[in-house]
Amino acid sequence: MTLLKTLPLAVLLLSACQAKTPEPTATTPVKVEVPIAIAKPVMSWGDLTSRTKPAPTTSVTFGDAETDIVDVWIPQSKGPHPVVIMVHGGCWQKSIADRTLMNYAAEHLRENGMAVWNIEYRGVDEEGGGYPGTFIDVSRAADLLPDYAQKYNLDLNRIAGLGHSAGGHLITWLAGRENLPEGSALYTKPQIDLIGVVNSGGLADLDASEPLTLPGCLTSIKDSLTGLPNRTRADVLAETSSDRLLPMGVIIHSVNGARDTIAPPVLGQQFTAKATEAGDAAYIHIIADEGHVELIAPGSVAFDKQTKILKDMLGVK
Repeated sequence: MTLLKTLPLAVLLLSACQAKTPEPTATTPVKVEVPIAIAKPVMSWGDLTSRTKPAPTTSVTFGDAETDIVDVWIPQSKGPHPVVIMVHGGCWQKSIADRTLMNYAAEHLRENGMAVWNIEYRGVDEEGGGYPGTFIDVSRAADLLPDYAQKYNLDLNRIAGLGHSAGGHLITWLAGRENLPEGSALYTKPQIDLIGVVNSGGLADLDASEPLTLPGCLTSIKDSLTGLPNRTRADVLAETSSDRLLPMGVIIHSVNGARDTIAPPVLGQQFTAKATEAGDAAYIHIIADEGHVELIAPGSVAFDKQTKILKDMLGVK
């Protein structure tokens, strides 16, 4: 906009009658227009789920329950294929999400040369879910992988994990389950060896997560997830919270969106600090200007970062 267009008409007429326009003095107010920086909106769930949903290569069922299923994604390369065990989030509640929310992420990893073992588990809102069922389901589905290694040409020496949100808690719990207290109802001898895990916007430390995530995501279901304390089990978090199972002896990458309101970045920072102090190789990655959904949305900076982490971890070129 020119100066003439910004001045009132009366001032213009007066100026025309003067021989010379006075120079501005040091006290003359100067209006400076500063552009307002508008951050791009973070992704919504609809931004992800409105995409065409890919389908797995095949599925494995191993029981009568609807949750006794694993979706398998096999690369077109010759193999043997490195494997990513994938665990979905949804605040541990099936009414919020199931394993198919991860189909977009699974297909992207498959296209990048990694097989995906996308497991299901009972949510706290399903019969038998919560403590101990949810944890037993995760172990059982993961430990089934060796039974299908030959059939699907899977490399059991190259297995990593990726868990999003509540799944970040469950994949880190899976990595640390050998440290469960003696006599725990959750303990089974692991049948797989993980190289490392990606804690993607995860709620791995239940006590730290409770006041920072949405109340409906943890506070309202925490007792169901961890079980209630009793005479023989006074400390319920000793079995159920991943930070209590450190050190895990695996590589741990926590990836967080800087604008994530479900799993704020401080949770990844704190968990990384605890893991490092315990002696694990742990790393934190905070992705600027992205939120919770971007973490499992192919094409985002956050998911590209996690794809690279997994490829490097598994030796995929």
